[in-house]
Parts: sequence; C-alpha cells; structure tokens
Amino acid sequence: MIPYGRQDISQDDIDAVVSVLKSDFLTQGPMVPRFEERVAEHVGAQRALAVNSATSALHIACAALGLGPGDCLWTSPVTFVASANCGLYCGADVDFVDIDPRTYNLCPIALERKLQEAELEGRLPKIVVAVHLCGQPCDMKAIHELSQRFGFRIVEDASHAIGGKYRGQFIGSCQYSDITVFSFHPVKIITTAEGGMALTNDVTLADKMELLRSHGITRDSDKMTHEPDGPWYYQQVDLGFNYRMTELQAALGLSQMDRLGEFVERRHELARRYNELLEGLPLRTPWQHPDSYSGLHLYVIRLKLDQIRKTHREVFEGLREAGIGVNLHYIPVHTQPYYQNLGFQHGDFPESECYYREAISLPMFQGLTNAQQDEAVEALKKVVLS
Repeated sequence: MIPYGRQDISQDDIDAVVSVLKSDFLTQGPMVPRFEERVAEHVGAQRALAVNSATSALHIACAALGLGPGDCLWTSPVTFVASANCGLYCGADVDFVDIDPRTYNLCPIALERKLQEAELEGRLPKIVVAVHLCGQPCDMKAIHELSQRFGFRIVEDASHAIGGKYRGQFIGSCQYSDITVFSFHPVKIITTAEGGMALTNDVTLADKMELLRSHGITRDSDKMTHEPDGPWYYQQVDLGFNYRMTELQAALGLSQMDRLGEFVERRHELARRYNELLEGLPLRTPWQHPDSYSGLHLYVIRLKLDQIRKTHREVFEGLREAGIGVNLHYIPVHTQPYYQNLGFQHGDFPESECYYREAISLPMFQGLTNAQQDEAVEALKKVVLS
C-alpha cells in the first residue's frame, strides 16, 4: 500500500536521537531550546515554544490570549477537530466560517460578512484560528486587516505549513498573527514523532505559554511571590499542563530541520508532476494562490462527480483496493456528532460540505518516488474512467 503520507528518517536523524539516549538528559535538557531557536530563526519569529503536540500548542495559545467562558473562537470547518476543540478546552464557544472554493481555506469575504453580523448582535469572536489547509496559507493580510477593524486576535494553525511562505516570508514569522502553531506528527513535513510548536513575536505571550506548558511552575525568582527558600525552590503561579517536548523529540526535529527546504522542494516537484499527469481527467487539481508558496503537506483533488460513473466513495474504495492509500482531509468539524450536539447542522456551511463530498487526498510525501506516483495516477485513471 502506498500511504498518503510518511515520515522520512535518515541515519543522521537516528544518530541524533541515539546521541540523546546516551546523554544525561532525556527531558528538560539542552536540545529543546536548541530546536526552538532553530525554528524561530528559520521563520523569523522572536520566540518559539516546543510542546508535545500541535493540539497542546493550540490550547496554550488560546489560553495565553485569555480565551475563556463567555468568549468565542471562530475557525474553518475543514480542518482537524483540534483547531476548534482548543476553544472548548478554554470554556469558550466555537463557531465556523465557510471556506473559499478555490483555496479551501477560511474565506475572508465570508469572514467579513459574518463579523458585520456579529458586531450588530454583540457576539464578535475573541480569536480567529486561520488554518493553512494542505500547507497553503490563508489570505492573512485580509484577515489581519479585519482583526484591526473588529478587534479579534489571530492564531495561525500552520500544522500543515512549515517551510511554506506567504508574500515572500516564511510562515511562522507572525507578521499577520499573534501566534503561529506547527505540527511535527509523522505525516507532516518534518517530524519529531509527536510534537508541536507555538511561535510569537510577543514576549508576554511567549512567557505565558512557557508557564502553561509545564504545570504553571516557575523557577524564576522575579515571577515568585517571595524570595526562594533555597536553590531547590519553585512555585506554581498558574494552572498549567504537562505539555513538554522530550529531548529525543527535539533532537529528531533539529536534525530534520537540516532537510526542510529539500523536503518542501521535493513536494513541489511531485505536485507539478501530479498537475501534468492528471490533466484532462474529470477532477480539479489544487489551485495555488500567487501570494503563497505552499508547504504542500497534502495534495487534494476534487472529483467532478457529474462527469464520472462512480460515486465519491466508490472512487475512494477503488483506489484503496488498488493499493493506493488515499485519505480524506477533512470531515467538516460542524458535522461531527459532538458539534451537532452543540447545535450545528448539516447545511450550515455549504462550501465546506461540497468540498467534503468531492475531496480525496492523494499520496504526497518527500519519499514518494516517481514510479509510485505514476502507479497512483494510473490507478486513479482506471477508477474514474471505467
């Protein structure tokens, strides 16, 4: 089975992890700060906080921005559930903004329209989570301009997007947001096995997230209520979590950063080949906004179902039966049973639901060979044209 995504582990990666295993520190040592500094320097952000998952990063991002009961977080329906759940973790309400039909990202026009209505009703969001689906950045300039008008904060969920760019700058620079979040899950562009990171240019937010990721505990005497009792002393000054990244994970991530540019470049080569090989088939290939350079975590096609004899499910299952490990990213969050119980209904966000009825993620990872890609395309042709 050719998977839709897969990690790429080199001997250098293995050596880096083994080196940590032989060291004095498996957690809370020097590798995590080195990894943070490397990523922050690469993308041009002031601070980076490594954590055990992107979900944890989203949670502490929202908490650091003061999201709580009585507040509301808005995001895209077409994302993994974590982009919305982070609001619920903070006791806030969650709502959604429909997607742009070309980029599949949160639509700035729909956002502006919804903000105007919300302003009249006195229910503006405190945070908008802009999800860079497939690695292509949202229209962050437009979203940022709306934040200045309507007073909300911005978190970029760039779980798919490390190595990508927006208007010539690396995603993660936080030029148009308060906080950016990366994921290092094995199917992402670089991996730490599990892991995530929150980046910001706001020192206050960075200090708050640093506190929250480790139980709300500090050893900084300047943040304590009184002088330390001794060199062993620490204080819990907030209610935090155990969201720390291990030294093993950071060592792997630091090693993977050496090949980030190579990984993204290869993904672009594969995307160009897909675009050429799929030309003329009854489907839509991904559209890339001219302001963006996608990280290309995913390559999503949309079937033109009125031009083929099979259903969406039949195409999907036919590809799986042919040994092509396709997937679907994502089931719109508002259609999940948990969110239906909160009052959302089918039909609330029609563009997102239309996307879901047509989308299939083809294999896309830097280790995918041209021969494997040809095999995937031939299988797709056979299924959609029969």
